[in-house]
Amino acid sequence: MKSPLAQKPEMATSGAPGPIASFLRFVIFGGGVGVLSSFAVPLSAMAMPWAASNALITVASTLLCTELHARFTFGKGRSARWREHWQSAGSATAAYLATSIAVYILHMVQPSPGMLTEQIVYLSASGLAGTGRFVILRLYVFAGRRSRTTRPSTRQGSTAVSVPTGVRRSSCTSGPNRKRQQLAA
Repeated sequence: MKSPLAQKPEMATSGAPGPIASFLRFVIFGGGVGVLSSFAVPLSAMAMPWAASNALITVASTLLCTELHARFTFGKGRSARWREHWQSAGSATAAYLATSIAVYILHMVQPSPGMLTEQIVYLSASGLAGTGRFVILRLYVFAGRRSRTTRPSTRQGSTAVSVPTGVRRSSCTSGPNRKRQQLAA
């Protein structure tokens, strides 16, 4: 008789790309949207204050990038959820502050910088902030929840036992009935 507690071999079903592939996709999607944003910010800044323009473009590009990252960069294959949008927005806020401070310092040092100088400063700050965002998104926002998952409860006598993921069960024989199951770490 086959034991209902017998382990089935677990296969890696995660379709998530590795860190290098993720980073390349992050650069392509996030960098592509970032470059488009870098042109949109100074153009829209002609009609409104630069900080407001940067905020508006940052919000729009963050929404777009979060969707792209959920679907393609980090291999979720689905639309981003609200939690992921909010967490991504937190890292985008830090990026917004970094780019705003960089351009503000540029305007303090050089009161009338050219558009090319402003672009260089903006893209440099954006690139540094983007690297930090990649780390946060990969390790926190879009990371798998493997450590929090548990297998369904299994019955052992009359007591239900929840077995955390990653814990292997082995059958040990002990006592006179030799059917007792124990958990092995």
